[in-house]
Amino acid sequence: MRNNNFQYIAFLRGINVGGHALITMADLKKTFEKMGFKHVRTFLASGNVVFESEQTDKAALTREIESGLKAVFNKEINVILRSLDDLKKFQSSEPFKGITVTPSIRLYITFLSEKSRPGTIALPYTSPQKEFSILHATALEIFSVIDLSKGKGTPDVMNILKNEYGSNITTRNWNTILKVLK
Repeated sequence: MRNNNFQYIAFLRGINVGGHALITMADLKKTFEKMGFKHVRTFLASGNVVFESEQTDKAALTREIESGLKAVFNKEINVILRSLDDLKKFQSSEPFKGITVTPSIRLYITFLSEKSRPGTIALPYTSPQKEFSILHATALEIFSVIDLSKGKGTPDVMNILKNEYGSNITTRNWNTILKVLK
């Protein structure tokens, strides 16, 4: 923390995926700076923005960012906000402990915009073909593993999560989270 600012990361849902909602990270960085945020950095082209703000109300801050993005880019862009402290807690909890990463194994964290309703999938969950597992979930995050060697791709699995938890979610590879934390 610098001064009285709090560190956050904004995960923007659905930008620069499959050629849709194309926004350069340079434009995104400038937009966040124009909104008054400090020490703005972007990570990867999938809409990960680290910044500082004096604001402590995450819901108000999320609305402010979504409104600012709509004004600049003329599109509805859902934002899911977490503090960097939240991400550090996830990391220290070792959510993927015991999982051996291979070239076909992918680790993911899915962020929910609001507390999840009780789902129909009992956790921990493994799909019938064993290509997808949900290891565990908090009220606002889902930790999952995809085995690409089993035939289904990431989009297929994201549809399972969307059907279970709703459409206002966004998923990031665990490696992305670790890069943000560095």
